[in-house]
Amino acid sequence: MRIAILDESKNDEPRVAATPETIKKLSALGASFAIEKGAGLASGLADADFEAAGATIAKNAAEALKEADVVLAVRRPKGELAGKMKQGALLLAAMDPYGNAEAIEPFAKAGVAAFSMELMPRITRAQVMDILSSQANLAGYRAVLDAAAVYGRAFPMMMTAAGTVPAARVFIMGAGVAGLQAIATARRLGAVVTATDVRPAAKEQVESLGAKFVAVEDEEFKQAETAAGYAKPMSAEYQAKQAELVAGHIAKQDIVITTALIPGRPAPKLVTKAMVESMKMGSVVVDLAIERGGNCELSVADKITDHNGVKIIASTNTAGKLAQTASSLFAKNLFAFLETMIDKGSKTLKVNWEDELVKATLLSKDGALVHPIFAPKA
Repeated sequence: MRIAILDESKNDEPRVAATPETIKKLSALGASFAIEKGAGLASGLADADFEAAGATIAKNAAEALKEADVVLAVRRPKGELAGKMKQGALLLAAMDPYGNAEAIEPFAKAGVAAFSMELMPRITRAQVMDILSSQANLAGYRAVLDAAAVYGRAFPMMMTAAGTVPAARVFIMGAGVAGLQAIATARRLGAVVTATDVRPAAKEQVESLGAKFVAVEDEEFKQAETAAGYAKPMSAEYQAKQAELVAGHIAKQDIVITTALIPGRPAPKLVTKAMVESMKMGSVVVDLAIERGGNCELSVADKITDHNGVKIIASTNTAGKLAQTASSLFAKNLFAFLETMIDKGSKTLKVNWEDELVKATLLSKDGALVHPIFAPKA
């Protein structure tokens, strides 16, 4: 069982899909590793670290992929690499399938069994495999640090001989994994934190972290969560009421961090130009949803935009700014899923195609797109 790891830093992705720790664990299950030269450098992992764990270093992607039974990646590899993959090989990565069926086609045509890790069901058994949660947790933490870095004042209240410094007011929009970590981090830094979310269950979670919950709590709000725990799209009437409440609240904030994403849809616009213009000069907006278009009307991907003295930060890979930690968690997510596909007795691949986790994440198999959401309709 040969496993290939690619150098994704060439595509501006600093994370790597395996670490010496996961290599050792998979080697004990019968795997051998071919790692493209320099794959871990952006995550603080030298080729020598991988070699010490038992991996061999390949001079390029083609050499790493040659005869590989499994390919582990952070992001979907470029389409031209699909033809270099072994027919029947397994590919585990963040495939970003929504709206990208054409980009997935080369892997299907090459006979690759591609698994989209973002589609992992949010059930107890799969928590250790959930890349969205592990990476969003880091993104929420880093978002607060990014805001603090450009915010021209201190976060905590300080009582000094020269006078009292008021605490920063931080508003978190979206209280999922990223939002809750942002709340906790901002609270640790001494800020006064408020948060909003359309999911009723979020209120208790927000308040348990010491933040105040802000939302229009009507009947629609009480029904605004799917069985999978995601936010439902809200009616225009509710959005208008919520926007009015939020607009008045944002005007009083020093820092706003937005985290709202709905799977398969563009990110909802939560912060308008008018809202930004209502904020004090020196305030900061951090938009964690920029990969799906952003929650802020003025966000520009991978830039810090200054609008009338309000700085808007919109990084497309916030978790990647913590590449070493992010790689460690991502690699463990991949290991946990791949481990379920290995027969411990024979130490060979043995995929249970009827497993609910496999069926939920499998995009392509035997030359065709097979996932019910992305497969061609009859």
